Amino acid sequence: MTVHDRIVAEPFSLQRRNPAGGTTPLTSWGFANETDVLTDVLLGSPNFLRHLSTSSLSRKHLREAPCNVQIAQAQHKDLVAAYEHFGVNIHWHEPTPELPMQVYSRDSSVMTPYGAIITAMSQWWRRGENYAAIRTYEKLGIPIYDMVTAGTFEGGDFNVIEEGVVLIGCGGARTQEEGARQVQAWFDKEGWETRIAFIDEYYVHIDLMVVPIAEKLTAVCLACTEPGIVDWLKGKGHEIIDVPFQDTMALGCNFMSLGKDRVIAPTSSQTLIGQLKARGFEVAAVDMSEISKTGGGIHCMAQALKREPA
Repeated sequence: MTVHDRIVAEPFSLQRRNPAGGTTPLTSWGFANETDVLTDVLLGSPNFLRHLSTSSLSRKHLREAPCNVQIAQAQHKDLVAAYEHFGVNIHWHEPTPELPMQVYSRDSSVMTPYGAIITAMSQWWRRGENYAAIRTYEKLGIPIYDMVTAGTFEGGDFNVIEEGVVLIGCGGARTQEEGARQVQAWFDKEGWETRIAFIDEYYVHIDLMVVPIAEKLTAVCLACTEPGIVDWLKGKGHEIIDVPFQDTMALGCNFMSLGKDRVIAPTSSQTLIGQLKARGFEVAAVDMSEISKTGGGIHCMAQALKREPA
């Protein structure tokens, strides 16, 4: 199916959500969970990347060793090559100098089975990314499910654990409780199981510490994840791979599952990579040490647009 065919199949609209719930899933875009086979991904260009004070992690690097942007851009090319190696179709936000953090395409929107959610960015210098995301989805012919209006909410805090189950992060700084509750209410009406994880703002988003790998297999930093969340995952039958705290602070738990036992992970996450390879996973390890100084990792830099069952 071509992009043109998809535009015909899924007419663009600015609010597709049924207020009463029961919104019909899309046929050409979206996914049931974050571990099915990734076919299409949305990336942001690092062409205009700048190292800004976006989080405690980025501020630490600004003080000690600011990002070398040229090296960061080269590392992003290696990340793109990894997606190409696995045959993933890559779609791009249009880069503009006014949006220096657009490389983090996870934040400005969230893809769901029903269409895209346009989030509400916390920092003023990133709010333009929300408007740019609307243009991107219009260009691709992907309808908007809805837009967050009750408070700030960023895409790294929307974590589909398995089909019909979402873990919503809330650190108070980047995602406010009001925004998290609004999104939770939408998915409660859609019949999903929802859970809000209140995290310290130091950790930025929930996908810094909890990311699904494969069916019933999830990477978790046990040192910084609330025990109740871990018990909840285990109660659903999830096996947990513990990512050490030091690796997690270097964005080692922030990787991308491609489905069919394939993962793109940062080279620094040696414990996770070793565990995955021992289980027979194919791991594309990419050096993200420089670009991650600006505040995010591989998972932060990608928005899954379409996944298909294996």
